[in-house]
Amino acid sequence: MIRTLTRTVAAAASVAALGGCALLSSPEPVSLHRFGAAPDSEIGAAGAPAGQVQVAMRRPEFVQAARDDRILGVTGTDAAYIAGARWVASADVLFSDALEDAFAAEARRVRLIGPRELTRAEQTLDVDVRTFEARYPAPGAIPTATIVARVRLLNAQERTVAADRIFAVEQPATANRVSAIVEAFDAATRDLNSQIVAWTDQNAR
Repeated sequence: MIRTLTRTVAAAASVAALGGCALLSSPEPVSLHRFGAAPDSEIGAAGAPAGQVQVAMRRPEFVQAARDDRILGVTGTDAAYIAGARWVASADVLFSDALEDAFAAEARRVRLIGPRELTRAEQTLDVDVRTFEARYPAPGAIPTATIVARVRLLNAQERTVAADRIFAVEQPATANRVSAIVEAFDAATRDLNSQIVAWTDQNAR
């Protein structure tokens, strides 16, 4: 990430008056990461489902603290963002894209209509991600990527709930390093999304 350093006219004039080169402090490097992306070879691997059921997906809702591109860490009642690391896009966008990829690769009955499509469907998939955080049992300990989501299938016309379930996935990291924590989030997201696809296949009508 590049942060632009803004100077006032007065500051610029004083630097010019010195007649020398000013040394600017460099921003601390930030590593960018992603999670949940399926390999290209897996997308569409399931093929067109027989007796296809079309289900529209709303953009998943994310808990506010984990919604943007920062990686949330929690120790007991204390919460902070992991320094020096960010997602390549906001977590809710990456999660939504990963879930669409999971349906394309794994669904047997359902064709998911993503939030960018205008096609209408009889049922809607509503995903509310209530927890998306690295949980530390103690300061400096190895964390666990924890995701909790409430998923509902809604009947579009009647506005009633056809099916409702809370999913919870925990994936311990192998070390207290950013790369290991990202790998844990990636594995947890894939596990959760596979469960959501299977559950939707079973319950969609």
